[in-house]
Formats: sequence, structure tokens, C-alpha cells
Amino acid sequence: MFISPAYAQTAPDEGATHTETGTAHEGASGVFPPFDSQTYPSQILWLVITFGLFYVLMQKVIAPRIGSILEQRHDRIAQDIDEAGRLKAEADAAVETYEKELAEARAKAGEIAAAARDDAKAKADAERAAVEADLTAKVAAAEAGIVEIKTKALAEVGTIAEETASAIVERLIGTPVSEGELKAAVSAAKEA
Repeated sequence: MFISPAYAQTAPDEGATHTETGTAHEGASGVFPPFDSQTYPSQILWLVITFGLFYVLMQKVIAPRIGSILEQRHDRIAQDIDEAGRLKAEADAAVETYEKELAEARAKAGEIAAAARDDAKAKADAERAAVEADLTAKVAAAEAGIVEIKTKALAEVGTIAEETASAIVERLIGTPVSEGELKAAVSAAKEA
């Protein structure tokens, strides 16, 4: 209630009872109503009605929903476990296939390396044989040239010896020597 300043200054009635003061009403017993024994039968009735409604609500609506949710979760977990098992089996198979292919690739790489090594060795042997054959041919040609030069030189030694002996005798004696005598003298010196 709104109190104006004019009302607040007026004197209150001596015998009037105001409800705003919180004073007890006449006929009230002073016991808290839920603990009043006179209200027990109505409280028990409402308790039974409320409990029954709650029980029916739980049995018909909430429990089936919770049960279906739990069953769905159980089914979902079982499916996920089955899926995980299947994926694990696939992964294991993929790893096994990968390791098998890797072993095959390593074996093939080893075979290729061995073949390349054998091929390179064969080429190196062929090149070495060709170089050796070339060197042998060059050595043989050089030896043949040396033999030819030696033979030619030995053939000309007689002529050179004759010319030298002729020049020496002519200087010493002052007269030329005959060719037949020079050849006989050089032949005798060769044999000795």
C-alpha cells in the first residue's frame, strides 16, 4: 500500500488491527501445516497419487526411452568394435602385403644390382681383353720392327765396317784397298 505524507502524519486508530503487521489470525493453532496431524491423511493421499503418477511416467515413458538409448548405444558400440576389428584385419593384411612387396622389391633390386655388376664386370673384362690384345699387337709389331731394324743394322754393319776400314787404311797407308780384300777382312773379323 502506498502511504502518502499526509496519511503518515495522521494518528492511527487505537482499536484497528492491520493485516500487514503479521500478527496471527484468530483460530490458528501455531503448528507448521505439514507437521499438523490433522493434515496427514490428505498428505498421504497426495503422496500416493504423486508417487503413482511418477511411477507410471517412469514405467511407460522414461524407462523405455532410457532402455532404447542404452540398447542403441550397446548396438553402436558392438558395431564400432566389429568395424574396428574389420579395419584392423584390413590394416594387418595391408601391412603384410606391403612387407611382402617390399621384400620382393628388395630381392628384385638385389638381382638387378647383381646383373648390373656382372654386366659391368663382363664389359670391363672385354675392354681389358681388347686393350691387352691391342697392347700385345703393338708389342709384337714393335718387336718385329726392332728385329727388322736389328737385321737391317746388322746387314749394314758389314758395309759400314768395310767403309770405315777402307777409310782408316787409306789414311794410314795412303792407298785405297780393294773391295774384295775389305770384305774378306770384315768377314774374318765377324767370325772371330
